[in-house]
Amino acid sequence: MATIDVIDLGGQTVGSLELADEIFAPDQINEALLWEAVKHYRAALRQGTAATKNKKLVSGSGKKLWKQKGTGRARVGSVRSPIWRHGGTVHGPQPRSYDYAFPRKKLLGALRSALASKLADGKLTVVESLELAEPKTKAYRIALDKLDAKRTTVLVEKELGRSLLLGARNLDRVELMTTKEVHPYDLLRYERAIFSRAAIEHLQESLKKTVSRRKHAGAEVA
Repeated sequence: MATIDVIDLGGQTVGSLELADEIFAPDQINEALLWEAVKHYRAALRQGTAATKNKKLVSGSGKKLWKQKGTGRARVGSVRSPIWRHGGTVHGPQPRSYDYAFPRKKLLGALRSALASKLADGKLTVVESLELAEPKTKAYRIALDKLDAKRTTVLVEKELGRSLLLGARNLDRVELMTTKEVHPYDLLRYERAIFSRAAIEHLQESLKKTVSRRKHAGAEVA
């Protein structure tokens, strides 16, 4: 079982934390599953508001321009015909949702892969607490610099306290979220992930339960 140092916001080591192999081991990294999770997340972000006007939506009279036969000209029913200038568009895009169902088991598997990948890259940090005495943005910026989080960073806490919310919400290139909100996409998007001890322990226990249930179900089938 691997261990990781637990530090304070001053950068000093204050303890250690055991990490479960079934979550953080390098063999847990499944790049194909991570790709699927990111694809699903980005698809759900799409607005899907692109739209074109078809024959019934463009302006223009619906009157037949000339009689069907006898004129020597091509038959036509309306100035809104798609083959005419300013006519309607045929088979153009219409508003739609790009979201689709993604199994929860695959999402949790991708989350385990993202955590293992972050640990393997040395970009996972665990702190004793993310709370500071004063909810000052400048104080949090100094603390993150000491933790070598000078670029994009995601801060994960079990529950957001007032001090953390007020102090970190305006930090540039820093995202603040709870363990219920964290997604594999977030862990891959941001260079460094900083968890509080309470957050990483809570998330680890939740993921371990899903792994044990999966193993138990597999044993029953066998």
